[in-house]
Amino acid sequence: MIRSELLQALHRDNPELRADEIEQIVDIFFDEIANRLAEGGRVELRGFGAFSTRERDARTGRNPRTGELVDVPAKCVPFFKAGKEMRRRLNQD
Repeated sequence: MIRSELLQALHRDNPELRADEIEQIVDIFFDEIANRLAEGGRVELRGFGAFSTRERDARTGRNPRTGELVDVPAKCVPFFKAGKEMRRRLNQD
């Protein structure tokens, strides 16, 4: 699902809201998650999962085109862990 499909689904389920109101809600939702992660925090959505960050150590990588070795600096990356209910829904038989 892409962002526009999400907006359409929300509009279909909430016809009383204007399209720009739905877009604003979605923007706020994702901005708040991103801001919390940027601060080093964690976002937990019960029944869905938790967003957090993890540290990646510096390493030596390889340029796939040239084969040249390059230094890749340490960085912080986003991480998502699915909640119990989400895992259960994904693995229903």
